[in-house]
Amino acid sequence: MKYPLVDFPKPLTTVDVVIFTVQEGQLQVLLVRRPDATTEPFPNAWALPGGFVDIDKDASLEACARRKLLEKTGVKTPYLEQLGSWGNSTRDPRGWAATHAWFALLAPLALSLNSDATSQAAQWHAIDERSPRKKLAFDHREILQAAVKRLTSKVEYTSLPAFLLPEPFTLPQLQKAYEAVLRRPLDKSGFRTRALAANFLDETGFMDVGAPRQAMGYQIRDRNQVVYFPRTFGARSEGT
Repeated sequence: MKYPLVDFPKPLTTVDVVIFTVQEGQLQVLLVRRPDATTEPFPNAWALPGGFVDIDKDASLEACARRKLLEKTGVKTPYLEQLGSWGNSTRDPRGWAATHAWFALLAPLALSLNSDATSQAAQWHAIDERSPRKKLAFDHREILQAAVKRLTSKVEYTSLPAFLLPEPFTLPQLQKAYEAVLRRPLDKSGFRTRALAANFLDETGFMDVGAPRQAMGYQIRDRNQVVYFPRTFGARSEGT
């Protein structure tokens, strides 16, 4: 059945992706530099990767998010989650605009950061250095702040930090990923007990990590499923 065309002003529709990784012991976010042309909104400002929905290429908002992620990093994310939607008449000087934001978790290895027609450069920024309070283009500061809050909250009781690591990884490496996101130390014995009890890891064999003894390597058992823990992780001083 054919329906008549609906004739009304259409808002600008974009998708933005907050891409996280852990490098040098810090949670980092990927930002792109806006073009410096005066005809572009927020010239030369840092922004989250993203762009307009392409109705010929994108069957859904998630498809657009995955396309933008692939264009910017050259990899397909092991974890992508919808964060929320932002829209009003003032967020984009070009007109009424709505953006649908996602956050992605990537391992730091084998990433190739690409520039495109809407950005000059892509760089990783440590969250401590590029605080959500810093000025970003559009309302991206608010979106980044929401993403950091969501990730930090979920890390307390899920297996999400495992998606930030290249496989195989050791339990101490996994603990450091948790600590990088939470920005606080965790009890070693308590962490090991809960991580193994959650049953989301498979052993891959011993790894040479430069220590006197080899360490067991692990990989995520099911990359399509996030495991939820019955309790949050305690700080180092709390014991198990």
